Amino acid sequence: MNERIYLSSPHMGGTEKNYVDEAFATNWIAPLGPNVNGFEQALEAYFGEGFHVAALSSGTAAIHLALIQLGVGAGDEVICQSMTFSASANPIIYQGATPVFVDSEVDTWNICPEHLEKAIVDRIAKGKKPKAIIAVHLYGMPFKVDEIVAIAKKHDIPIVEDSAEALGSYYKGGPCGSFGDISILSFNGNKIITTSGGGALVTRDPKVKEKVVFWATQARDAAPHYEHSEIGYNYRLSNICAGIGRGQMEVLDKHVGLRRANHTFYTDLFKNNDGVTVFTEKDEDRLSNHWLSCITLEASAGFTSEELRLALEGDNIESRPLWKPMHLQPVFKNHPYYGTDVAERLFENGLCLPSGSNLTTQQKQRINTVIAQIV
Repeated sequence: MNERIYLSSPHMGGTEKNYVDEAFATNWIAPLGPNVNGFEQALEAYFGEGFHVAALSSGTAAIHLALIQLGVGAGDEVICQSMTFSASANPIIYQGATPVFVDSEVDTWNICPEHLEKAIVDRIAKGKKPKAIIAVHLYGMPFKVDEIVAIAKKHDIPIVEDSAEALGSYYKGGPCGSFGDISILSFNGNKIITTSGGGALVTRDPKVKEKVVFWATQARDAAPHYEHSEIGYNYRLSNICAGIGRGQMEVLDKHVGLRRANHTFYTDLFKNNDGVTVFTEKDEDRLSNHWLSCITLEASAGFTSEELRLALEGDNIESRPLWKPMHLQPVFKNHPYYGTDVAERLFENGLCLPSGSNLTTQQKQRINTVIAQIV
């Protein structure tokens, strides 16, 4: 059996171990310490002056605390992009609120401005003005920022910008993660950079960061004993994981370049098959990190996405269908949905291909051979 080629495996840059070793040497084995501070500072420098970052245990935790900060509670409604990973929607349920799902548009595969507007107007007419909008940069592709922000401002609804897949992506020269009222990042093992498990919340308000860190460390009041006047969470990033993150920030640009090179590899691979479309930017306003290289197939391709997935799996190469939309998930089947079938068709006809920044020339040759055979 050939060695496994993973969809998106961790890729170390080489300096991560230095920071981890330092944490061991100084006994900072805790959810605080120099690496946590250093990692936050590196992210703040990436986003630029005026941004503040709280390093957390996961992107899911960041969304949860963002919703708490925005006052989302039991009985509220939160609009959420339907085509996304479940972690975008689950924290809405944590708060006892109701997710209202919105379809994608075909250019970026992200939340559709037209259906978003319809959803807001209809929910308001029903007496339930949404408390927040969760918009996702899917697979690193920036959503229609100008349109979505304009709609949110028109109705005075804050945006939680889910940039879990989009660190290193840009819209009109600005980094993804800088457009929401609150933004979130993920450093899960399969992301563009990783801390093993981890995430972050990004804000322009230092008081919001302070409050988020307070909640993330069990909401312990200033007292010599353990005093709690609010509910807290164990959501802070460990100093060990943050050390990995500090090293990973040193290779972020390199990783983005390698992921974008993978995208070019697949574009070249399918250039002679009109039935296969490689997901790419439609204009110069967007620069995607191409966290995952994805394709959609039409009947003229001569094979289905599932046939391609099985052919790759036959050579021990991992690929995966696109995210199954949340409104089609059994756990969310009874929640409101606005849209048509764009997200559903993407799920039925799409496939994510191996995209790790550590893909070797030999591994690409194996992928090429399998795809050439099925084509």
